Amino acid sequence: MSSSSLSEKWQWENAAAGAVSGFTTVALMHPLDVVRTRFQVNDGRATHVPTYKNTAQAVYTIARTEGLRGLYAGFYPAVIGSTVSWGLYFFFYSRAKERYLKNREEKLTPGLHLVSAAEAGALVSLCTNPIWLVKTRLQLQTPLHQTRPYLGLHDAFRTILKEEGWKALYKGFLPSLFLISHGAIQFTAYEELRKAVVDYKSRKNRKSSESDDQLNSVDYAALGASSKFAAILVSYPLQVIRSRLQQRPGSNGIPRYMHTWHVLKETARFEGVRGFYRGITPNILKNAPAASITFVVYENVVKLLKSSRTE
Repeated sequence: MSSSSLSEKWQWENAAAGAVSGFTTVALMHPLDVVRTRFQVNDGRATHVPTYKNTAQAVYTIARTEGLRGLYAGFYPAVIGSTVSWGLYFFFYSRAKERYLKNREEKLTPGLHLVSAAEAGALVSLCTNPIWLVKTRLQLQTPLHQTRPYLGLHDAFRTILKEEGWKALYKGFLPSLFLISHGAIQFTAYEELRKAVVDYKSRKNRKSSESDDQLNSVDYAALGASSKFAAILVSYPLQVIRSRLQQRPGSNGIPRYMHTWHVLKETARFEGVRGFYRGITPNILKNAPAASITFVVYENVVKLLKSSRTE
């Protein structure tokens, strides 16, 4: 098999590994995602958004008043969006890295890792923004909601297109583009931390070759959680802005927030810096272990596919 054929196959193996890891993450962590989204849009002035004291009380209240259906609101678009996003992300990311590695003898620099991750993030955002918008709106439907609730994924898409037009599907796209920094920071941190750990283990075990074979699932879990935590601290306000923009308009058809600058101005005015970090606790509780699971699954699926291809 030619090197180009092997390269193309390897890119699809990366995409498959990313998709599997994304699905696993969503299935386990979705209730915390619902809680995070509801915290993010609660600016203290909206009457249709429930108020929760903390993450534990929010999970308990949703389970008691809305049942399992409430805890898994927006699950289908989340599964579709996460599976597609991770698959596309790893595919575009590995493809970009390969392109930048072409005709280079040394390893990629941190800057090129950053560019590769940013490039992948922009393409993924363009493809998946409508899915995330629908997920957010389904998660925000509560017994307090004033408008007719969406009956599901298909009904949500149909109603949005009918009532607001196709442009509404791309609400929050601007902060999503800036949120590329999240993935870029996460992947750059992951790559650099992994190189440091491999180098440390190579010196400790007195091995001349620096190979990822020296890393185990515990290493991947720690690397995934650490890189995710760094990315969350830097980029979380953008997630709050996006969620607030993606809310469904009220019964009068007027959106609560008109554009990104409106969200920035209103949040800073009424809530201060704290408003930009609403829901960060359930976000960390969800995403730190989620990143661990994602990278453990991803790296092990890659190894499995690689070994089966070799055989």
